[in-house]
Amino acid sequence: MMAPKRIGFFGFDNFTALHFAGLSEVFAAAALDDGFGGQIPCYEVYLIGSTSAPFGSESGMAFTPAWTTNSAPQLDTLIIPGGSGLLKGNVAVAISEWALTRVNQTRRFASIGSGIYALALTGLLDGKEVTTHWQIARDIALKFPKLKVVNARPLVKEG
Repeated sequence: MMAPKRIGFFGFDNFTALHFAGLSEVFAAAALDDGFGGQIPCYEVYLIGSTSAPFGSESGMAFTPAWTTNSAPQLDTLIIPGGSGLLKGNVAVAISEWALTRVNQTRRFASIGSGIYALALTGLLDGKEVTTHWQIARDIALKFPKLKVVNARPLVKEG
């Protein structure tokens, strides 16, 4: 039997809830027919926080992570959502530092919108094509000159 791929989202205060909630629903709905009238889930979704304390989205919704940076399982994919919280204090730095501890055991890293601030800090995107929201594309290009920012496409898959 196929084991579901583990998809982790890193949550933080003032993140964009849609980046987590919308994609979580899509991943949770993906399933294969088992041939006997049942379904085999393709993905398991994990919400990870730096601690187990609840955090709020930009719209005020509260989320409580079931996993922390100390307890998160091995992941297939780590997704960093966007949100204004990334630009406060050391949030982006802390996320990027933790992501780097998972490099050898995580197949894929992704970000949504301003989540690229944390992912770019890892250095994993250096020399690669990236895209992000048009409102921050110029800022990303200036702050991270080793990235090839192409914001004319909604998705870039490289490597």
